[in-house]
Amino acid sequence: MVALPDQLFYNTGISTYVWIVTNRKTHQRKGKVQLVDARQFGMPMRKSLGNKRHQIGDGNEGRPNQIGLITEIYGDFKHDDTRVVPVSGGEKQAVVSKILDNEDFGYYKITVERPLRLNFQATEDRINRIEDETTFKNLATSRKKNEDTRQKEIAAGKERQQAIRNMLDMLREETSEKLYKDRKKFLKDLKHVDREVSGVKLTASELKAVLSALSERDETAEICTDHQGNPEPGTELRDTEIVPLKESIEKYFEREIKPHLPDAWLDPSKTKIGYELPLTRHFYQYEPPRPLDEIENDLAKLEKKIVEMLKEVVA
Repeated sequence: MVALPDQLFYNTGISTYVWIVTNRKTHQRKGKVQLVDARQFGMPMRKSLGNKRHQIGDGNEGRPNQIGLITEIYGDFKHDDTRVVPVSGGEKQAVVSKILDNEDFGYYKITVERPLRLNFQATEDRINRIEDETTFKNLATSRKKNEDTRQKEIAAGKERQQAIRNMLDMLREETSEKLYKDRKKFLKDLKHVDREVSGVKLTASELKAVLSALSERDETAEICTDHQGNPEPGTELRDTEIVPLKESIEKYFEREIKPHLPDAWLDPSKTKIGYELPLTRHFYQYEPPRPLDEIENDLAKLEKKIVEMLKEVVA
């Protein structure tokens, strides 16, 4: 892949990349990808044509043969090939070619799960949240086209809503607004009030809405588990990580994630493989900032110049 300068075309100023693809690679190129950084090889045109302000020298009319140089770099097929490239104010040595394995561009996108921890409490504020739960609101709606049937379903739904409200008020009295940090214990008391005290007998969707309304995230609470005793993942805590394709997912997890999140685990079913070509990152060269003394001298000169300009204005 050859990265060319920007502003080479009439209708766009974006950078251009040339992909050289073949199924007849030589032995040394098989399984490899060559990146050529020719972004500095462009030269300004005497007169721009729309967005086209740069051109690549072809060796004619006194222009440098940059096309030949790019072809030579490609043909040499060297890793960390260093050439003289033009920069503002002169020239410098820079790496213009990298040879990498196909796998160097690949990565695993892994999903990191953390356990769901909730506390539960039947307080007035939390009970009022049930009004915002979609399942609860839908109880008083109907899709029937017949108006009489629709009104009957809505009326029955409103009665069901009121029965649930009454049950929650009973739960509040029964528990004395106790704060539960174990979902199993809270479910036991909730089902007692639901089935034996009020007789409402919540459906699965209604129970889910009630639990959602009466719960809050709490890192000090017990882990919520499913019927098989496995920890349930907290969707708000779910995160993803990028792991190089050449690296072991398990070793990466133990080194980079486990020390910081001891209760985390991986979900292999969500692991995906992707590829990217970060050319800029591969050719990045760190340039240290100017010395502090040099910057301070420049600032002093600017201050002196500003003072002199102000004196002229005042005069």
